[in-house]
Amino acid sequence: MAIRTPWQQIVAGLEAEGIPYVFGLPGSAKQLYDALYDSSNVRAVLVRHETSGAFMAMAFARVSGKVGCCFGCPGPGVANLVPGILEAWSGCTPVLALGVRAPSRTYGMGAFQEADHLSIMRPITKWAVTVERPERAGWALRRAVSLATTGQPGPVYLELPSDIALEAVEMPDYRPADHAVRPAPDPDRIERAVKLLMQAERPVLVCGGGAILSQAYAAVDRFAESLGMPVLVTPAGRGIMREDHPLFAGLVGLYRTEYPKSVYEEADLLITVGSRMEEFQSGAWHYFPAQATFVQIDIEASEIGRNWIPDLAIQGDARLTLERLTVAAREAGLRPNQARLADLAERRAAALAQMERDAADDRVPLRGKRVVRAINRTFGRNTILVKENGAQDLWAYYWPYYQVLDPGCVVPPAEQTAMGFGVCGAIGAKLGRPDRYVVCTTGDGAFQMGLHELPTAVQEQAPVTWVVFNDRALGWPRWTQRTALGGRVIATEFSATFDFTAVARAAGCWAERVERPDELEPALERARRANDAGQPAVVDVQVDSEEHHPGFNEFHRLR
Repeated sequence: MAIRTPWQQIVAGLEAEGIPYVFGLPGSAKQLYDALYDSSNVRAVLVRHETSGAFMAMAFARVSGKVGCCFGCPGPGVANLVPGILEAWSGCTPVLALGVRAPSRTYGMGAFQEADHLSIMRPITKWAVTVERPERAGWALRRAVSLATTGQPGPVYLELPSDIALEAVEMPDYRPADHAVRPAPDPDRIERAVKLLMQAERPVLVCGGGAILSQAYAAVDRFAESLGMPVLVTPAGRGIMREDHPLFAGLVGLYRTEYPKSVYEEADLLITVGSRMEEFQSGAWHYFPAQATFVQIDIEASEIGRNWIPDLAIQGDARLTLERLTVAAREAGLRPNQARLADLAERRAAALAQMERDAADDRVPLRGKRVVRAINRTFGRNTILVKENGAQDLWAYYWPYYQVLDPGCVVPPAEQTAMGFGVCGAIGAKLGRPDRYVVCTTGDGAFQMGLHELPTAVQEQAPVTWVVFNDRALGWPRWTQRTALGGRVIATEFSATFDFTAVARAAGCWAERVERPDELEPALERARRANDAGQPAVVDVQVDSEEHHPGFNEFHRLR
């Protein structure tokens, strides 16, 4: 037992939980940050906007496997967390949002920055709570972390009234939450799944974000290799397997290219693990293999049958379920089909060769496919790709133009695709994995929504490279206007914009503008060297706004 204020107890709890950063900006000097001043294990990261802090916390959680933490002051500060918490909610990411509420003694009387934060946060968190008694601070934090990390992960919100937060009382010792609780699958359903595998000739596995959250990297490799099964991914599941692995077969839905499309559509058994198969992943629910039986594996009961109705549902942790399936399949005598493996290898090699020809396109303005291939060649292994979701930077989603070469090295936005997530989140990813290069691919529209955080990267000594696909427009909405409105373009083109290189240099970053193909790889190499020297970098690439992958056009015809 010790005499502490609730904020001191919270900081002690963050230390015990292994949460090293709080992304945010302070308001009242006494709220949280005074307690952080005395901590040697939890560091305050000063952002320029609270939304950025929530984005950084989410990206940090994705790459580190730890809980990300962000903070908002009363009223507008907490409200500014909403886009990031909404993204974390959509992406099932364990983020702890801390807030301050108006004092209990005057709450409801129109106190300064008084707001009903819980009503804002409850729809987009697993739990939102006000700590009404000081001695309950530790319990509330442990409960919040437990809920954030157990079962289907997600964000939580915990706030302290500003007066109660400063009451020093006797506190019990903080006991960390158990983060390792994992539900195992029903053995009878594992047996049924093995029988379906025995009947299948062309099974495929589709991994979503739940496989990443489960840390199922080795389990996916073993399962796929033991059966010779190709593995496809959603954007959230990307990074579950090295993308130069012979069994990796690309992305699904909007993001598929020709080889992934053929592997997926010929499947006679579709197994999804940790994915809702939402609109973009499922091709607006039109892309289901015509002859396939469907097995859905998910940790969360409410996700079973949310979209497609499975022939067999298995509720369980992704890693544990795949491990048990692998053992059961081997015991049943299942082995890889060598003829199928040879066929897949031949088609995969053809897809890689075609990509290299496509990516050599030397027209001006530059093509997005050439840019992402050049990033891949220049940065190579040991690189985390952080993505936005615009019309031209979308090329980073299209395997094999970009190939993720190390497990766990992708930070995608979730289904909300909040613009600026990747631009800001790249800083959180670098702090989470300082041993990796971090490259963010972003359109110029999204970059302008995170441009204010360039000084944060400099300040935090987080050498990230941002590659801006600059088509001087909000490319996706403009494309929609041109196709759906007969070419009536309104409010999607930038007639005035930033000189990104000038802004980046003023913030302390290295920066270069690229207009020709022969300038691209030398500029990326200089950016990489700047990162090696500890300096963030911006490469502003002038790209063609008209070219889109055929899968982009195909998907939109279905909507």
